[in-house]
Order: sequence, then structure tokens, then C-alpha cells
Amino acid sequence: MRIGVAYPQTEMAGNPDDVRKFVKAADELGFTHMMAYDHVVKAPHEGREPPLSGPYTEKDSFHDPFVLFGFAAALSPTLEFVTGVLVLPQRQTALVAQQSADVDLLSRERLRLGVGIGWNYVEYDALGQDFKTRNKRLEEQVGLLRELWTSPVVTFNGRFDRIDRAGINPRPRRQIPLWLGGHSEPAFARGAQLGDGFIFAASGAGGVEAWGRVRHHLAALGRDEAGFGRELLTIFAKDKQETADDIRIFRDAGGTHGTVQSLNKGLPRDIEAHIDYLAGVKRLIDAG
Repeated sequence: MRIGVAYPQTEMAGNPDDVRKFVKAADELGFTHMMAYDHVVKAPHEGREPPLSGPYTEKDSFHDPFVLFGFAAALSPTLEFVTGVLVLPQRQTALVAQQSADVDLLSRERLRLGVGIGWNYVEYDALGQDFKTRNKRLEEQVGLLRELWTSPVVTFNGRFDRIDRAGINPRPRRQIPLWLGGHSEPAFARGAQLGDGFIFAASGAGGVEAWGRVRHHLAALGRDEAGFGRELLTIFAKDKQETADDIRIFRDAGGTHGTVQSLNKGLPRDIEAHIDYLAGVKRLIDAG
């Protein structure tokens, strides 16, 4: 199992020295990848109709994942980089194709693009996209991204995007791994149909149960699960021991990847505290 770490950007953001320390520590501790979350616009929840149901407000900080990874790739020759997840339908497809291609090229093929539909309609409005059609738009975008990554000139006339004999340049040297994320049965079905893997934000047991649903959809589609990635993001673990236990539970059920999160653990706003937490989790995982 490949085990990585999530950069604690909602609690630690805007300081390049913190990123340097974090990336160096992740390398030295033997983690394989760094994950970053995505929210472009952050909004207060009060007075919204319909209500905003997600966990983040204007008080939470997020780096743009592509910019963060471009910086981090120059600091580490080995870490892989994962968006967990990029809210794809609120972004321009061709721009995401070029940004992800650049990160993959400049990091020497170390990007894994995780995508999802998000929950914040205020963010969609601010970026000029339709929140209500985000499911269908993502489904169209996945195929278009793959075509833009491989074809020098693309002609595309879809419901949401139109390209008249154009393409990105430079293109990546490979098909960038494209994983999906989500929590619902439609998300599991969509991931099985379109993805190279799936990112589960869950407890260990919850991740195993959700993987069972994705396996069901893979089988119905005739897809081989052996080459399909599955990653657990440990957002619900309360402490180091529970985090390590969740990773082991998912690993023993066939999980291929795990990501340790240090956010929301009551840690001081100090990058060293987050690094110490991650080191403690790594020791527990290795001991088990």
C-alpha cells in the first residue's frame, strides 16, 4: 500500500517555508505522495437559501493545487501529487487539461488527478458555471481531458464544451491517472465507469463498504478491479491510533493507497506539530 499525506492547508497556508518543511519531512518519513484539496472561492454559510452543507467557510484557506504542486515538485524528486479532489465542473476543461499536463511534465510524471463535483453552489456561481448540471458536465469533461492529453488537434462539440480544431501544447507524455471521488451511489457508479481509481473520504470500515459498492459497479460493467486504484483519505480519524487503524483496515481489504490527514486534530497552528503528528501515525502503521 502506498501511503501519503494531505497538506494541512486549511490550518497552514501562505507560507513557503512551511511547504518546504512539510515536503522535506514527507520525503524523509517515507511517505509516497502529497494530497491537496480544492476550493477556489470560500463563502460564509449564514443566510444562504438553500443552505450550504459543506464543512468549509471563508475562514478556511486553500492553495490552488496546481500551483502548490508546481512549487512542491521542485522541492522533492520523488513525491507524487494528488488532487483530493479537484472540483472539476466549476473549472474550464481545456485549462485543467493544460495545467495538469504542465504539472505532470515538470514533475516527471508524478501527478494523479482526483476529481469530483463539489457541494458549494456559491463557488460555482463565482466561477461562472452551472451548479445544477455539474454531474453531467463532469462526465463529459473526463473524456475530453483524455482526448486533449493525447491528440494534438481536437474537434469537440459537447453539451458543455466546444473545441474547433485546437489542442493543448505541450501535452503530457502519458494519460495522467484520473481518479474520482464522492460519497453517493451515483458517484460510485460514475467512478467505476469513468475512473482509473476512486478516493474514499471515510473511516476504515466505511471505506471498505464504499469500495464494495464500486466493485459492484465495476463487475456490472465488466471492468477488471485488479487495475483499479482505491485510496482511503482518513478525514474522520480522531487521533493517531485511529488513523493508523483505519489505514490498516483498508489495506487489509485490498486498498492500494492511503492518505493521512492531520487537520482538525486540535494541533497548534505550527507546521512542526503537523509533521510530528504524521510521523507518529507513520510509526504506528509501520509497527502494525
